[in-house]
Order: sequence, then C-alpha cells, then structure tokens
Amino acid sequence: MSTGAIIVLVIVVVLVLAAGAWFVAQQSRSRRLRTRFGPEYDRRIEESGDRRVVERDLAEREKRHAGYKLRTLSDAERARYAEQWTVLQEQFVDQPGESVAAAEQLVQLVMRERGYPAENVQQQAADLSVEHSHVVDGYRGAHDVRTRHESEGVSTEELRQALTHLRSAFVSVTGLPEDRHDTATPNPSVTPSGNSSASTPTSTTAPASEPMAAEQPPVRGTHHTTN
Repeated sequence: MSTGAIIVLVIVVVLVLAAGAWFVAQQSRSRRLRTRFGPEYDRRIEESGDRRVVERDLAEREKRHAGYKLRTLSDAERARYAEQWTVLQEQFVDQPGESVAAAEQLVQLVMRERGYPAENVQQQAADLSVEHSHVVDGYRGAHDVRTRHESEGVSTEELRQALTHLRSAFVSVTGLPEDRHDTATPNPSVTPSGNSSASTPTSTTAPASEPMAAEQPPVRGTHHTTN
C-alpha cells in the first residue's frame, strides 16, 4: 500500500472515530437533559419539534441557573412558611380564588427568599424546571387557572386542582418533606352552607418535631351534639 493510500486511510479512520465520539456525546447529552428535565424536556420537544434547539435552550437554562446564588431555607423559615400555607389553605373553603392567588404569591416569595430573581411567570417556570421539573407543568397550569378566574371565572374544582399543584411547587421549593397522603387526592371539606362543593389539599402545617407532617384541614359547617 502506498504512503498516500495509508494517509488517506488514517484520515478516514480518524474522521469515523471523531464522528462516533460526537454521536456518543450527543446521545449522552440528550439522556442527561431528558433525565434532568423530565416532562419539561418532552413538552419542549413537542412544542418545537427540533431536538437540537430544545437541548440548546435547556442547556442555557442550566447555565443561567448555575449563576444564581441559591440558599437553603432554615428550619425556622420552613416552619414559618408552612404556617402561612396553612392559613391560606383554610381560606379556600370560603374564598377559593383568593386562596389560589395567595398560594401563587407565597411560592414566588419563597423563590425570591431562596435567591431566584423576580421575573415573570414563564421565566420562573423555566428556572424551576432545572431542579424542580416535576412541578413545573402544574405551576404553569395553576397560574393559568388563576388568571382565567380573575378574568372570567372558573369552577371550584379547577381552583382546587390549582391549589394542589401550587402546594406541590411550594413543598418542592421550600424543601419540606412530602407528607404521607397523596397530594393529588385532597381531603374534602364542607362549605359553610353544608354543601361539599369545595375541598382543600392536604395541609402543610408542621409540628415542632419535623418541618412538615400530615394534618387534616378543619371541617366547617357541621356540628354534632353528643347525647
């Protein structure tokens, strides 16, 4: 084999190896981003249809997030915010719309306290997706329900679901442990009129021994007399 042929062969082998290494690196990057962003990765792929564009956007989110000086809340701060959540959750029975609005504001307050910048909801959701991807869809949906309620009104059930989603975001961002109950199936409460038309998600009130434990919301509108 001539020297020229050997050189050409070497070049071809190097190019093939480089292409293979590039392909493996891209596959590895895709798996990592899909694992980290979960449903958010799939949602963006469905919206864009261009995997390279989506992965570039998600990588930019990671870079932006890495620049934040985030801090962990203290136990006292977690307990204080859990108490605030309990108050607004109890408000849901009488004022569901106001309760949902207050819940979204509390999530945003906790984000600011942890070091996230004060941005619009879409940017907040993008920031959340980096470390809290499992709650992002619910957070966006809850915001949509709140804004529709303020403009045209929505059902109590939609507001209940919104509060449940916001509770998941609140628990994740504050670092409170999930309680023993399924947050997707809230416990029913009775309205002041005696109709079971409104319900509230599981409380986040924390006893002194741990930041968060299961606690049932108070039941209103009924009174039993013991003979």
